Amino acid sequence: MNFEGLDPGLAEYAPAMHSALDPVLDAHLNPSLLQNVELDPEGVALEALPVQESVHIMEGVYSELHSVVAEVGVPVSVSHFDLHEEMLWVGSHGGHATSFFGPALERYSSFQVNGSDDIRQIQSLENGILFLTKNNLKYMARGGLIIFDYLLDESEDMHSLLLTDSSTLLVGGLQNHILEIDLNTVQETQKYAVETPGVTIMRQTNRFFFCGHTSGKISLRDLRTFKVEHEFDAFSGSLSDFDVHGNLLATCGFSSRLTGLACDRFLKVYDLRMMRAITPLQVHVDPAFLRFIPTYTSRLAIISQSGQCQFCEPTGLANPADIFHVNPVGPLLMTFDVSASKQALAFGDSEGCVHLWTDSPEPSFNPYSRETEFALPCLVDSLPPLDWSQDLLPLSLIPVPLTTDTLLSDWPVANSAPAPRRAPPVDAEILRTMKKVGFIGYAPNPRTRLRNQVTIKYSKLGLEDFDFKHYNKTLFAGLEPHIPNAYCNCMIQVLYFLEPVRCLIQNHLCQKEFCLACELGFLFHMLDLSRGDPCQGSNFLRAFRTIPEASALGLILADSDEASGKGSLARLIQRWNRFILTQLHQDMQELEVPQAYRGAGSSSFCSSGDSVIGQLFSCEMENCSLCRCGSETVRASSTLLFTLSYPEGSNSDKTGKNCDFAQVLKRSICLEQNTQAWCDNCEKYQPTIQTRNIRHLPDILVINCEVNSLKEADFWRMQAEVAFKMAIKKHGGDSKNKEFALADWKELGSPEGMLMCPSIEELKNVWLPFSIRMKMTKNKGLDVCNWTDRNEMQWGPARAEEEHGVYVYDLMATVVHILDSRTGGSLVAHIKVGETYHQRKEVSEGVTHQQWYLFNDFLIEPIDKHEAVQFDMNWKVPAILYYTKRNLNSKYNLNINNPIKASVLMAEASLARKQRKTHTTFIPLMLNELPQVGDLVGLDAEFVTLNEEEAELRSDGTKSTIKPSQMSVARITCVRGQGPNEGIPFIDDYISTQEQVVDYLTQYSGIKPGDLDAKISSKHLTTLKSTYLKLRFLIDIGVKFVGHGLQKDFRVINLMVPKEQVLDTVYLFHMPRKRMISLRFLAWYFLDLKIQGETHDSIEDARTALQLYRKYLELSKDGTEPESFHKVLKGLYEKGRKMDWKVPEPEGQTSPKNAAVFSSVLAL
Repeated sequence: MNFEGLDPGLAEYAPAMHSALDPVLDAHLNPSLLQNVELDPEGVALEALPVQESVHIMEGVYSELHSVVAEVGVPVSVSHFDLHEEMLWVGSHGGHATSFFGPALERYSSFQVNGSDDIRQIQSLENGILFLTKNNLKYMARGGLIIFDYLLDESEDMHSLLLTDSSTLLVGGLQNHILEIDLNTVQETQKYAVETPGVTIMRQTNRFFFCGHTSGKISLRDLRTFKVEHEFDAFSGSLSDFDVHGNLLATCGFSSRLTGLACDRFLKVYDLRMMRAITPLQVHVDPAFLRFIPTYTSRLAIISQSGQCQFCEPTGLANPADIFHVNPVGPLLMTFDVSASKQALAFGDSEGCVHLWTDSPEPSFNPYSRETEFALPCLVDSLPPLDWSQDLLPLSLIPVPLTTDTLLSDWPVANSAPAPRRAPPVDAEILRTMKKVGFIGYAPNPRTRLRNQVTIKYSKLGLEDFDFKHYNKTLFAGLEPHIPNAYCNCMIQVLYFLEPVRCLIQNHLCQKEFCLACELGFLFHMLDLSRGDPCQGSNFLRAFRTIPEASALGLILADSDEASGKGSLARLIQRWNRFILTQLHQDMQELEVPQAYRGAGSSSFCSSGDSVIGQLFSCEMENCSLCRCGSETVRASSTLLFTLSYPEGSNSDKTGKNCDFAQVLKRSICLEQNTQAWCDNCEKYQPTIQTRNIRHLPDILVINCEVNSLKEADFWRMQAEVAFKMAIKKHGGDSKNKEFALADWKELGSPEGMLMCPSIEELKNVWLPFSIRMKMTKNKGLDVCNWTDRNEMQWGPARAEEEHGVYVYDLMATVVHILDSRTGGSLVAHIKVGETYHQRKEVSEGVTHQQWYLFNDFLIEPIDKHEAVQFDMNWKVPAILYYTKRNLNSKYNLNINNPIKASVLMAEASLARKQRKTHTTFIPLMLNELPQVGDLVGLDAEFVTLNEEEAELRSDGTKSTIKPSQMSVARITCVRGQGPNEGIPFIDDYISTQEQVVDYLTQYSGIKPGDLDAKISSKHLTTLKSTYLKLRFLIDIGVKFVGHGLQKDFRVINLMVPKEQVLDTVYLFHMPRKRMISLRFLAWYFLDLKIQGETHDSIEDARTALQLYRKYLELSKDGTEPESFHKVLKGLYEKGRKMDWKVPEPEGQTSPKNAAVFSSVLAL
């Protein structure tokens, strides 16, 4: 026995216990087991003694039988004796469960229950085991298969469960309610409110539910209504454990002292008959766990976390002689449980060990346990080795059993006959609503089946390891959709692939902080540089969110609205289309570029105050108002786009009246309507006839389709059906009087049957023409007609513009709304990409082809041109159309002159009001220091979080990222990489932000609240646009950036840098298929520097990256000796594994490598 810490008077018991047997006594056995055993005086070894049946271990005296390791070094969080089989279950703080069979504790099964949270309670059922973690309830078979996985709310913090009957479970925790869960339906059936939150222990008798609270109270609740019947205020601090037996309730816990909480050595005992406390029981250990172990009496087992165990009667006095000591491997006992038979006790410690104490050599855990199923051992005999490289080796050397019995693979013919998979039956709702046209049936989609959608599956690295190339095989750049208000991605692509818009926008640069034209030009530059990698419009959308007009028009969506799909995306993108053209027109009016427009000379419309956007999109109109008094008023105006106006009552005409798109367009441009207007002659509002005539046609015709209701959708659908019937009738068919056979349809789709239509499928759902012809008449009228390939063949390509005022417009892009009632749908664009874009991306001369592409955020794929004009109104609704004049590019100067000059690097004033020169951390570049091509620049950036990451827990306990966190750049530092001032920063800008910051990430960024506020900041504060221009100039001039983890830095800054201009130390000191190494460890290993002590500093990180690059050149001999450098990397990884990639903290330990520090850095 271990008498340490007990009464000194107990020492007299130690020498009296068979001292002669001490050399052969098992250290783990309790000496009291030998009190009634007579031994041979010669001292025979204990294991050689024959034990007669009449000799038995004294009832109720426990000793350690076995100790096993469940999981090395991981604390045991809970233990539980199986109530149905001879098994002991153990859960760890790492979410791992292990079971042991029998008193020998043979490992039976071991599996992961939760990936991150600890297991808090285990309950055995007949068919499996229930595991409770923080917010997850998992029911698993004893072998580890999941039966069900019930995910609770993320805000829950569960600690206890109670099985009230075979199919009902109560779950409680730190919240103010207890959940009742039906195990048959796996659903929450009831939620009971708890007045005192924090239910961590629950017990049940035939009278009450007992709930133990963290506040130290125990509430007794009705079994039927769960209402509080009585409450005991046991401890003033907190409750540790309690147990109920018969009419007694025993508790242990903590009391409040002046110095904090202290373990109370008085057990509070209550009589449940009179509902009052009886005399407290004083014990000689610090009680952490207690259980009733009734045999002949109602004994209590009291356990301390240090391993002391004392038995006593709840109504008597505790005897110090009844203490024994558990020898845990770790310093603390974490869990304790008693078997149903009361013959075994289980202890779990903080080092992952489980100790089994029993009162007999062969205990049983349950009075009546069922037999446990074990996996069958492998019965295959060992076979001699066979050399498979021998071609003539006979396979008969492998013995096959000869049997006359039916083999398992000999299935009956009825089960093994080939049966093709039958097509699923057509939904009854589709058959009920279907309308037939010919032999083809049309019906609205009932939305009973989910469609496949391309969404990003984020990993723990966010977007860094997502395979965008899988969805984009082209060299054009997609746009990422995870940024707020990225619904406009499709329209950004449309504007980019308008060659004059792309060039003229990139030539624009102004001093406004939030200029959409500037930000769009920066984004277009990124799209130009990309070779298939996706870009993100974060800076453009950041400026977009600051425009008051955008908010007033409802164009800025909240995250909740964007996720739930509130509102119509079609209406939203049409309003955005009008807004962006107007905003770009206003932004560029101040900076007109006269040389950009060579001009046809045919228009007097372009005024001196007009912008290039106005020259491209604007159309001068003449509005006439004719009052019934005969007075006529004429006003001039201009518009950047047109909205389709559909004929009145068009959907009421079920006969299918043909109406060309050109007719509807003409009606929409030359609009005539009756409305109330002010008449100067009558001096009051009068009914007037308002007409609109056109004076000048735009170079780019933009049309909002306004298909916002079933009325407009039915009009498009009806016109497409009429056009389809006319096309069939035109080629010899009669859809009214006969139904074609399949061969007839194939013949119509063949070159012989239909010369201009290679497939009959291309005629369906088509009303929109690829080209339209517009002509200005002498009486200010406008003629519009569809222009087909047949007209092209008849008139020739140049015939259309022979006459003055005649123009042919070709369809360049369509923006469509893909309907989905669950998510609100999405917006995609079909764009005809011209030959100049292919020439730049393919880097080849003589490319003259044009190709239609589908742009769906980061998904880009080539499509057939007919797909751009096919609109099945059940799921694909047109929103915006872009038509361009033929030979549009020849009218404009498409040269891009980089507007960013070296002056952006010169000294600038800080936005911060309190900044002083003494706080300056950088020295701007002088004229003689301007960087040249190939110069080195050390770069580092720090970021803050604008939106937290959105994640959910999967059924297996792992975390799934729904939406990564949104970061914003907060500090950018550039240091000189050569020259006498090498290592001295020339840029150290803190970026002012108007958006709310949810996390400054001070530990990793060094940014503190207030650093980005111009009113109180003492830093050199500037705008993102100002710093962005500096970096753009450095990129354009051709410098090489040196840094650590530059890929993420450039991504958040929203810069596209050519790979040959990036020298990233993450990859320089990296071996394939190995982990990436932190800058801190590399600096310690190679440079003998200890950086990033408390927080990160971008100046320090940028200098360190430069020094590491110099060290890389030194070790690799400027890249000429890769083998010797490979050995250096192997040594680096070996050292890192030994030190667990952690830099030693004590100052006495130094790096195994030495490197000189730049003199200029030390001087600074």
